[in-house]
Amino acid sequence: MKQNWKSWLPLGGMLFALYLAIHYWTPFCRLAQLGLQAAAPLLLGAVMAYAVNILMSMLESRLFPRGGSLSRPVSLVLAYASLAAILALVVRMVLPELVQCVGLLAQQAAPVVEQLNQTLLDRNLGLDQLLESYGASLADGSVDWKQALETVGKWLSQSLSGVMGSMLNLLSSAVSTAFNLLVSFIFSIYLLMGKERLGSQCARVLRTYLPERWYGGAMYVLNTVNGCFRRFVVGQCTEAVILGLLCMAGMLLLGFPYATMVGTLIGFTALIPVAGAYIGAGVGAFMIFTASPVKALLFLLFIAVLQQLEGNLIYPRVVGASIGLPGVWVLAAVTIGGGVLGVGGMLLAVPLAAAAYQMLREDVRRRNLPAEEPPETER
Repeated sequence: MKQNWKSWLPLGGMLFALYLAIHYWTPFCRLAQLGLQAAAPLLLGAVMAYAVNILMSMLESRLFPRGGSLSRPVSLVLAYASLAAILALVVRMVLPELVQCVGLLAQQAAPVVEQLNQTLLDRNLGLDQLLESYGASLADGSVDWKQALETVGKWLSQSLSGVMGSMLNLLSSAVSTAFNLLVSFIFSIYLLMGKERLGSQCARVLRTYLPERWYGGAMYVLNTVNGCFRRFVVGQCTEAVILGLLCMAGMLLLGFPYATMVGTLIGFTALIPVAGAYIGAGVGAFMIFTASPVKALLFLLFIAVLQQLEGNLIYPRVVGASIGLPGVWVLAAVTIGGGVLGVGGMLLAVPLAAAAYQMLREDVRRRNLPAEEPPETER
């Protein structure tokens, strides 16, 4: 009887924990949300450290094959300097043509406003008619000046208060964002400088509190996920650079406007699997449409051909081969991840799906291996 009571104790504890989770679900979610908001700079720093570590490890292994006390700091500085230079180059390539496009839109807006005014004049709704009717009201003394001044004063006070509030909110958001980025940057440096020590400490904790079998399985899962993420980041960046350069070169050869900016934009959005290039193509087509509608249609045709080339030749060889995930599962992972977490879900879903696919494939292969036949006995 005592043994039966002990066997039911874990089930009772699980039911009690489930009751607490259901009963306090809203406060728990609110507390979790506040915790995530507080830890957002640290999480962003961890993401930055993981991405920079790929480039830093490559530089460290090639520039300092024998190691040394300066290998890690120098590689870290070179990695961040390289990323900053790439970002500055992208801004330098995009900003001038973006300013030109905005100026062209402003020039094209003036005739539209003039045409709208002419339409209102044709319907006796123009500005001259409004002024004439207002002047007639002033002439016959039907305007209540006191009420008009009160209305104008209220409108000015509300507008000024709204503008001041918006400016203060914008300023506080900018300061908060800059502070969070600074904290994330500093935290990423700490993680990168002591990654070996941090990794050994985490492994020691897992080995201490997990059984040996569970520890081996956990390390296998973590190593598989890390390998898939690393190969995905390298392959996706390589594929984005190739696609952006091909788009830029094709637009320059075909004489499309804004070739540098649109090629850079498509290369940047191509970091999002499957759907990223289409997003960049839509924005690029709109910008080209401001200069020439016919060229915008030809650009969409060019992008369709380029996407077929990229999807059938470049992506399978660069990204698909690196992560080992078939195209249909890449599309499924992007769709589900985007529906759950948006753009971030698209970026996370593909390497996670690749890791799950790889572990499942190895487990199925291991289970279906033929059993070793016993050696034949001598007759």
